[in-house]
Amino acid sequence: MTTARTPVPEAARHLGLRERKKLKTRRAIRDATYALIKEQGYDATTVEQIADRAEVSQSTVFRYFPAKEDIVLTDEYGALLEGLLRERPADEPVRESLRRSIRKAITMALTDSPEHGREEMLLRVRLMAEVPQVRSRLMESLSVTGRPLRRALAERTGRHENDLEVRVYAVGLVGALLETMLYWVDGDCQEDVLELIDRTLAVCADLPRR
Repeated sequence: MTTARTPVPEAARHLGLRERKKLKTRRAIRDATYALIKEQGYDATTVEQIADRAEVSQSTVFRYFPAKEDIVLTDEYGALLEGLLRERPADEPVRESLRRSIRKAITMALTDSPEHGREEMLLRVRLMAEVPQVRSRLMESLSVTGRPLRRALAERTGRHENDLEVRVYAVGLVGALLETMLYWVDGDCQEDVLELIDRTLAVCADLPRR
């Protein structure tokens, strides 16, 4: 039985039919993966099992996710954050735009499907913290993960997305947000995650405009 759900509304509302179908397939693969991991653990879960549970071929899984670890690490919220940043006032300080956009993206992740969204977020963070293969892949892919953020930051600051300052800022922010989520989970999620985001950004410098 497929585990596909309706795609995240805010993350999909601007997409065409073809892209929405791709998003739905990614969600089906990811949902199947998480269901299997809950049943039998990460190491015991194979791509063959994921494909069978999601009712797609193994080649389809690899077309969307080059490695099993990427299923855990990839989501729709990088592109969403990029879009939210573009909606902020052009004259607003970059750090404030980031704060508001990140808070909104996390709120969407938790409220589009309150129980499922929170459960999925916690599982992802725990896998990043506890599974060596996932954590290693995460370190390898930080620059790729930060690419949508680089584009949005470049637009806002009049810089090129490959400028050293933009690249360092984007990757540093992604790493800081990851550490924030790990801290949240380590504390059994007792603290307000949005307040933790505010505290994180409070120690980050602003990215000056060119």
